[in-house]
Amino acid sequence: MSMRLNLLVASAALVFASAAFAAAPQSKPLTSSQQKMADCSHAAKGKTGADYKSAVSTCMKGDSTAAAAPAKMTPQERMSACSKQNAGKKGADYKSAVSACMKAH
Repeated sequence: MSMRLNLLVASAALVFASAAFAAAPQSKPLTSSQQKMADCSHAAKGKTGADYKSAVSTCMKGDSTAAAAPAKMTPQERMSACSKQNAGKKGADYKSAVSACMKAH
């Protein structure tokens, strides 16, 4: 009976060890070009279609002038930035300063 118990314990240990080994990810580290593609894809997040392809292509080529160009801000982002920029102003001064800031961006 002891032999059966030993075989059962050994079998259970083997099953758990093989399941743990199979569950562990066996991924290789990314190559430099794969990492660059992942970074460029992350940088182009939110763009779709031709804009996405163009942004990733430019990034992959290493064109720093396109990468240095600021992203186009949404009206909400512009309003937030202009509001923060003119935080100390009140009334008509605030409204005119924010209006001028919105037109400039």
